Amino acid sequence: MNEAEFPRDGRPVDMYLDLLRVRMDSEDYQLLLKVVAPALRALDEQPPESLDFALDPDETEDVPQEIRDEAALVIATAVTGRLDNQLVEIQVDGTGPVRVVTDAATASDPGRLAEIAGCIQQRQQDTEELRGIAAASGMSTDF
Repeated sequence: MNEAEFPRDGRPVDMYLDLLRVRMDSEDYQLLLKVVAPALRALDEQPPESLDFALDPDETEDVPQEIRDEAALVIATAVTGRLDNQLVEIQVDGTGPVRVVTDAATASDPGRLAEIAGCIQQRQQDTEELRGIAAASGMSTDF
């Protein structure tokens, strides 16, 4: 999907992409568009509450962290319609640092960030438990 294919109807994500186009190196911007294109297409096709917006690690492993961070912010802007999203790195026990996009108020609230870290940790524990059940049942553990 190239820049001309993105609909221009005054959406906050369009404004944010325009700002990035001016600010970023042309090659980096094109790479960013390639990374966010599937999510932006999915958002155009169905409501955001029914989608999972994690970047595919296999498709982005060679993408510089700075561009992955911007991609996360672009997708968050498309989902929330807000331009004040921030990317924060929070410590999750047993995992280490995790990057999360949130609104500005949450990003500045240590208590709320601790709650988010707890939710992430619980989700990871649930996933590991499900993997154990799947393995014991002879099912695939790749999810």
